[in-house]
Amino acid sequence: MSENKSYYERHIFFCLNQRNNGEASCADHNAQAAFDRCKSQAKAQGLLGAGKVRVNKAGCLDRCAGGPIAVVYPEAVWYSYVDEHDIDDIVQSHLRDGVVVQRLVTPSDVGR
Repeated sequence: MSENKSYYERHIFFCLNQRNNGEASCADHNAQAAFDRCKSQAKAQGLLGAGKVRVNKAGCLDRCAGGPIAVVYPEAVWYSYVDEHDIDDIVQSHLRDGVVVQRLVTPSDVGR
């Protein structure tokens, strides 16, 4: 690996935050199941590890209105997903092939 290369080619973070005050949160939308699906699919395809992909849990990413939310770096692409098919598309298209899944991109003006 060259000095300028990141340890991981891509890094995806899933918000798993649960709010207890009645506000919407990603945990209310099966975010844990989506994280688990992403990790298992990436592992099955041999995408995990140094120089490849890392799948991580995150606390609040402050884009609750678009939830559930995940973000892929280094491209800084934010995704709103609904089900396991969306997760499979993110794994196969973006994490494996480097192609953004446009239909799942969170609009840039969506925040908390």
